[in-house]
Amino acid sequence: MTTLRDIMSTDVDCCTVEDNIYEAAVKMKNHDVGIIPVLDSGQLVGVITDRDIVLRCVAGKKPNSTRITDVISTHLITGTPDMSVDEAEELMGNEQIRRLPIVENGKLLGIVALGDLAIHKQTSSEAGIALSSISEDRDQIQH
Repeated sequence: MTTLRDIMSTDVDCCTVEDNIYEAAVKMKNHDVGIIPVLDSGQLVGVITDRDIVLRCVAGKKPNSTRITDVISTHLITGTPDMSVDEAEELMGNEQIRRLPIVENGKLLGIVALGDLAIHKQTSSEAGIALSSISEDRDQIQH
């Protein structure tokens, strides 16, 4: 059985609660990612996504110096390193998320993206089902 430990990305750049949205956006650009985990004393307290920046900052006309904690998503759905790929696929589909932070004892170990699941699944149809489920319109933005 393939676990998330086997497929997660471990080279994850993070922000701290002291950072601002400009610093998060620069990290996203430099690393070509759409999510940055936010840590407080090494503990995962939230994430900021490119979508958060657009909807909560740009559309809200907030300055680049806005504290990251004013716009992060704190309702975290996380996985564990020993979770199976099937369990992660089901969780991500049910929660309609594309990226899953992998946490152990409150510490961020890595991130699994929907693409990671697709690459490591035995059939592309299972990943396609998850993608379809995740891509459905949502009624509200989750915090």
